[in-house]
Parts: sequence; structure tokens; C-alpha cells
Amino acid sequence: MLIAATNPCPCGFAGAGDRCSCSELDIRRHQRRLSGPLLDRMDMLVNVERPATEELAGPPHTDSAAARERVRDARERQRRRLQGTRAACNGELDAALIQTRLRLDEGAQSALGRAYLGGALSARGRHRVLRVAQTIADLDGRDVVGSDDVCTALMLRQRVGGVEGLAA
Repeated sequence: MLIAATNPCPCGFAGAGDRCSCSELDIRRHQRRLSGPLLDRMDMLVNVERPATEELAGPPHTDSAAARERVRDARERQRRRLQGTRAACNGELDAALIQTRLRLDEGAQSALGRAYLGGALSARGRHRVLRVAQTIADLDGRDVVGSDDVCTALMLRQRVGGVEGLAA
């Protein structure tokens, strides 16, 4: 597993009010340092905004016990689905296992097809989206991947203004 992060610009303050001193050219040059082929190998590109003071003072969105339970249940669902294969979790699915072990409803197939035909995905990116979409369905306690799962997985691959933290 690879988890990576990048600053939004050379000074690190883009998007933080007037603290950024970088020019548009500096920001674009900084963002181009991450090539398309490299980013295509990432499962998710997530923009992490600086939280507001109120958010930091407020209660957490979820507690650790609830998150741990959802992940445990999702991993058990994956284990059952992948039993008898060389894969232990969705992240280890190759193209052949994606074909035989993942179940997509019509909406999911349609959304994925539109993204691929529209040029938003490479073949590699398509497989990555499917693995993430299956994980989303697993976390929600479902065996069949729906269009919402595919759309969420597609959104998690989008570069938002070129400013993101990266997780693969």
C-alpha cells in the first residue's frame, strides 16, 4: 500500500486565504510534477481541505469503534467472495478476478462504460475504479456494486483544482 501527500503549491498555502504567495505559473508547474501515468496508478486522489476552527472543536464524524466494525464486516465480505483465490482483499484483484468475482448492476455498468468511452479512464484506471467501487459496496454491506458506488469511486480519482492528498 502506498499513501502519498503533496502540498497544493510550492509554499504550501494555496487555498488558505491570502497566505499563498505563489503565482498561477508556479502553482501549475508544481502540479505538473505529478505525471498522468503516475496518477493513473493511484486508486484515489483525495483533496484534503484545511478544516475550519468549528470543525476542529466539534465532535468527530464517526467514532473509531463504528469505523472498525464497518471495516471488519467489509473485510469478512471480501474474504467470503474471494475464497479459493489468491486474493485476500479487493486491492489484490487482477483483471481476471474482477471479471469473475465482482457483480455490477446495470446502472454501475452503464456509468463505468460512459466514463471509459468518454476518455475519463484508461483500462488500468477502470480496474482501479472497480476495486474501489466494490470496497464502497462492501463497506455499505452490499454484494452488488451499484451506480452510486461507481460514481463515488470515479469522483475519488478526480483531481480537484490540482490540489490533493494522494492515497493508493
